[in-house]
Amino acid sequence: MPKAVIRPFHLAFPVHCLAAARRFYGGVMGCAEGRSADQWIDFNLFGHQIVAHLVPGQGGAGQGGPAHHNPVDGHDVPVPHFGVVLERADWDALAARLTAAGVTFGIAPHVRFAGQAGEQATMFFHDPSGNALEFKSFADDAMLFATEILP
Repeated sequence: MPKAVIRPFHLAFPVHCLAAARRFYGGVMGCAEGRSADQWIDFNLFGHQIVAHLVPGQGGAGQGGPAHHNPVDGHDVPVPHFGVVLERADWDALAARLTAAGVTFGIAPHVRFAGQAGEQATMFFHDPSGNALEFKSFADDAMLFATEILP
């Protein structure tokens, strides 16, 4: 199968406060800000467009939204969540940046599925509105959808 050209994704999500979203995504995460208005802010999340939309009184799991978790490799993974698959150096730098900023991890940076198909470095945390984020990195991107260990 020919390799697909990956295009940037777009994700709009609710936040309870645009100033808090700007501090977290722009300041803590280091995402460049794009367009904005009174009700929303565009951010560049590793080349992808995410848009924080003001929805007073709402947000993710921490703000009255769903608080569901599924078990994955011994951890309770929050659902829903979003994030990006990064190169390992970028993943390491983000983990260090978040740690230095005092971000509390729901699932601390670690390697899951060690020695198995899909082995990956992963971390989970929440933004100020309670939206769950996961960032991961594969030693080999071919393992992203692997169901068995490749030769």
